[in-house]
Amino acid sequence: MDLNLASFFKDYEWLIEYLKRMVKPAAALAVVLLAVILSYSQNLSLEGEMIYSVFRSFLQLSVIGFVLQFIFSQENSGWIVLAYLFMVSVAGYTAGQRAKHVPRGKYVAGVSILAGTSITMFLLVVLNVFPFTPRYIIPIAGMMVGNAMTVTGVTMKQLRDDIKMQLNLVETALALGATPRQATLQQVKRALVISLSPVLDSCKTVGLISLPGAMTGMIMGGASPLEAIQLQIVVMNMMVGAATVSSITSTYLCWPSFFTNAYQLQTHVFSSD
Repeated sequence: MDLNLASFFKDYEWLIEYLKRMVKPAAALAVVLLAVILSYSQNLSLEGEMIYSVFRSFLQLSVIGFVLQFIFSQENSGWIVLAYLFMVSVAGYTAGQRAKHVPRGKYVAGVSILAGTSITMFLLVVLNVFPFTPRYIIPIAGMMVGNAMTVTGVTMKQLRDDIKMQLNLVETALALGATPRQATLQQVKRALVISLSPVLDSCKTVGLISLPGAMTGMIMGGASPLEAIQLQIVVMNMMVGAATVSSITSTYLCWPSFFTNAYQLQTHVFSSD
């Protein structure tokens, strides 16, 4: 019996170690309980959603932790590409949902995010900023894809909404011989400025208001603050680059959905709220 028990603990040593490390995250549920109590006391009816959200995040992070553990132990770079494409697919779907009135919005968002993040990662690898290994590329790709997802979704939605609000101006410009790009130049600029402003504001205030996640993680992991700062500078630069390329690409890909081949507005695109 003792032998079987010892064998069991040996076979599932990784699981036991994982459960031990989950003691602190479990203790942190106290603040979630506080939020649930406050929600109930204020009649917000958010208790169920709070509990579901926390449970879902716990499940997702636990699964992705085991997946990353597996990928990091592999030598095949194909796993990097597969993980990256999965992230881009989910991000494209999410950004497309935000811009749900843009035809083929999920496709436009996915291609735009793929373009922006792949170009940025390619430059980082070529310039030897990061080695092409799972331990570096997957976390970097995750940060870039997540940021590009938000910016791209906002760009697409804002562009469509601005054109809808100024349909008469756009149609007048088209009637006078302007191309779709010329007719919507101001709307495109406005959409890009609105979507990229939070990214730029974050760069301006980084380290002054709050310490970013990558930098905080390194410091808590034992790295020196100077090493953490160097990494964070790279992270902020790549996020600006990826977000800018992705958002601009999305505006180009939106035009075929907004206009006909005869340079006329697709009125059905702008008829729904």
